[in-house]
Amino acid sequence: MTTLSDSFAAARERSDDLAAEVAAQPGRFRVLTGERPTGRLHLGHYFGTIRERVRLQGLGVDLWVILADYQVITDRDTLGRVRENVVNAVLDYAAAGIDTSRATVFTHSAVPALHQLMLPFLSLVTEAELHRNPTVKTELAASGRALSGLMLTYPVHQAADILFCKGDLVPVGKDQLPHLELTRVIARRFNERFGQVFPEPRALLTSTPEIPGLDGRKMSKSYGNAISLSMTADETAALIRRAPTDADRRITFDPDARPGVSALLTTAALCLGSDEVTLADKLGDGGGSALKKLATDAVNDFFAAHRARREELAADPDFAIGLVREGNRRAGEIAERTLDEVRAAMGTVY
Repeated sequence: MTTLSDSFAAARERSDDLAAEVAAQPGRFRVLTGERPTGRLHLGHYFGTIRERVRLQGLGVDLWVILADYQVITDRDTLGRVRENVVNAVLDYAAAGIDTSRATVFTHSAVPALHQLMLPFLSLVTEAELHRNPTVKTELAASGRALSGLMLTYPVHQAADILFCKGDLVPVGKDQLPHLELTRVIARRFNERFGQVFPEPRALLTSTPEIPGLDGRKMSKSYGNAISLSMTADETAALIRRAPTDADRRITFDPDARPGVSALLTTAALCLGSDEVTLADKLGDGGGSALKKLATDAVNDFFAAHRARREELAADPDFAIGLVREGNRRAGEIAERTLDEVRAAMGTVY
């Protein structure tokens, strides 16, 4: 019987082989990645995904980034600020080092041909397969109420996001492997039923670090525990100053017993390229004030250039929206081309 650990080991081996292929011939690959624009991007986004996008693009991979504004419809609290969130995300992408002249950055809602793929794709999956998706299961457990049709079909929407541009490389963490597997299933079933149109995208496993918020919980804007990339040095210092620690002056790394102290150590370690235990040993009996100073200085030094570049870009009010409009145009052209191939394969050209 195949265990979960066996499955992951096999996925890791395939990912290592893929990484070698990418390094040897990066121009062969198109990566599709992105996020829901529900708020300002923070350290979790930077160390979890943005830095990897910059690396892949630097190798020569064709980078496509989707800002999934249609998926924000499920979050009524942030829908009213979606345009602002899109603009801020684009500024952070460019400031982080993504070459926006080569990347295609686009919004969900502006590419109608992408969404037309949903109907044939929905015909290829069962309701049971949708309910097995980790995001759908988590949402159902958290909400305690019936899922909307949009949330239930989220895995198919994600497949359309990847396949409309024939993305064949998707950076994922371990927990996201089931998401990509359903996309591969949809591509395979379409090709078997109608003829070869779509690649089966492959997973590039990323060693995304666990990045807690400043209180030890998951980093989230809703918890007020996230350091946004767009914060000033003073705002960062004020936020870290309010972070919870404890009365023990001896600094140790223990995420379970000392979540606040440990979260600050992780934040500093990421920015300093160190590890939490080494930093804790150096701080010794310095207490919370010394730890907070270390974390503040580490974050502010690491992101100083990012913030300066971001401020420079933000001075041009047309930069972000202009870039998104060009990305939308490019994505629209590719989506129409793919949809034409789908219609031809299905025999629905009139």
